[in-house]
Formats: sequence, C-alpha cells, structure tokens
Amino acid sequence: MAESQAGTEAKRLDADRLCAWMQEHVAGFAGPIEIEKYPGGQSNPTYRISTPGRDYVLRRKPPGKLLPGAHAVEREYRVIRALEDQDFPVPHGHSLCEDPAVIGTPFYVMDRVEGRIFWNPRLPEVPVAERSAYYDAMCETIARLHRIDYVQA
Repeated sequence: MAESQAGTEAKRLDADRLCAWMQEHVAGFAGPIEIEKYPGGQSNPTYRISTPGRDYVLRRKPPGKLLPGAHAVEREYRVIRALEDQDFPVPHGHSLCEDPAVIGTPFYVMDRVEGRIFWNPRLPEVPVAERSAYYDAMCETIARLHRIDYVQA
C-alpha cells in the first residue's frame, strides 16, 4: 500500500491496517491506497484516500485528550447517513469505525465528491456577475436542510 509523503499526519496513518479495514467494511473497495491530508478544516483531520478505481474521504477524531462531546465523528457520520436517506445532497457515507486500534482514533469513510472549496465567503475567485447565483443556491440548500424533519430522519 503506497502512502503519500504529504503531511506528517498522513504518514502516521497505518495504510496497511486502513486498507484491510476498508476491504472488509466499504462495499466495492479495492486497494492499494494512497493517503493525503487535506489542508485546512476546523476540527477533525480530513484525508483523501485514493485507489486505482476511485477516491474516498476519511474524517477522524484528532489524536490526544479531547473534551467530552468534541470532535464527534460518530455523530457526523450518523447525520450524513440520515441526510442521505432524505435525498439531501451529501456524499455517501460508507462506514464508521469506532475501533481506535485501526488508525489510532475513530473515523468514518465517505465518497469523495468533485467540487470546489471556497475558503473566502466573498467568493473572489467567482466572476462578480455569477456570485449571486452561488449565494442563491447556498440559501436554497440551507432552506431545504431546515425543512427536513430531523426527528423522522
């Protein structure tokens, strides 16, 4: 299993263990894998898991002592799966691993979806004439999210 050298955290993930776990818990998975840590993010380390056939995203709890309830990747996974069941536009959540023996902390794996990440909410990389369409789509998506019956989901 090849592992990219980008980022010290990616180097710390045990690619062999992760690949074996994915083989057992991710439908249609076939290795080998390459691991790359995404820059940025607010709370939980996020990685791109590349295989010859497709890419995935892994989110994990950070290592070390954490506040109770913080960095709840288990909750993130349950929310993504519930939203997926409501036909809301989220990546498919493949599996949750709560066993820290695999890569050191709990994590989940979801599909990687092609798209763009806008770090600046003013969208300077989007032509001015197109920005309102981006903001409208964002508002429509948030409104749709708020219409979901969370108790039923």
